[in-house]
Amino acid sequence: MTDYAQDLVFGSFVTPSARPPLRPVELAVLSERVGLDLVTFQDHPYQPALQDAWTLMSFAAARTERIRISGNVLNLPLRQPAVLAHSAATLDRLSGGRVEMGIGAGGFWDAIAGMGARRLTPGQSIQALEEAITIMRGIWAADERGGLTVEGEFHRTSGAKRGPAPAHDIGVWVGAYKPRLLRMVGRVADGWIPSLPYLPDGPASLTEMSRHVDDAARAAGRDPAAVTRLLNIGGEFRRDSGGLLVGPPDQWAEELTDIALVHGVSGFIMMGDDPTALEIFAREVAPRVRELVAAERAA
Repeated sequence: MTDYAQDLVFGSFVTPSARPPLRPVELAVLSERVGLDLVTFQDHPYQPALQDAWTLMSFAAARTERIRISGNVLNLPLRQPAVLAHSAATLDRLSGGRVEMGIGAGGFWDAIAGMGARRLTPGQSIQALEEAITIMRGIWAADERGGLTVEGEFHRTSGAKRGPAPAHDIGVWVGAYKPRLLRMVGRVADGWIPSLPYLPDGPASLTEMSRHVDDAARAAGRDPAAVTRLLNIGGEFRRDSGGLLVGPPDQWAEELTDIALVHGVSGFIMMGDDPTALEIFAREVAPRVRELVAAERAA
């Protein structure tokens, strides 16, 4: 049982559908209205049926006042890290400190290469992501003297100007499943975002995956609790139980409480674009999970 005692966060995972174009923004506004903490957008620039995630994040930030906003996850191979860092800092300042950096190493390489990016091996993509994180944090470090020079193999800067500083310390959250990338998360990232449907053994898969994160964090001199654990989840609300996250809201709350306390997950992000399901998740499930987790922690 591993509980890192982090504050719980509940969010939405919105499909950036191109038709109708304002639909994803409306779901972001709804997410805020029903009380969610976070709205996130998947990022697949090579899909013509989807809109650009960063543009949607910016538009959603202008239409909301409280909710935090992130990619889930941004496609690094198609986004230059120094420019991405500048964009994130700008949007964070404009939104009052509401932007987080959910980012991935890239996965659909035929489509990525088709958009003009260099095709990388899995190992190369992990190295490229670690270099990019170094660059982004260097750009955000506006108070440090001198330009930013990073001599990476895949991403480089040579005396790049730092700044502007974001309004808050932007969290770098990485989508990861395999051991090597999980170890990189433990070394350098602020958060980890897997998706429940991609876990071969369901929540039980998190035990071994978390071990890679924790071991790497300790080896780097970090407290494993410094890495926020978020989980993209999907399911169905219905009266009778039909398995994990298929059933009434009380069942969802009990199952998510178990995942939080056993696996240390502190962020649950609801996949899907059904407004009714989002409202049930926000108004019935989230408060109950907070209540149950708080009771267990107090005990």
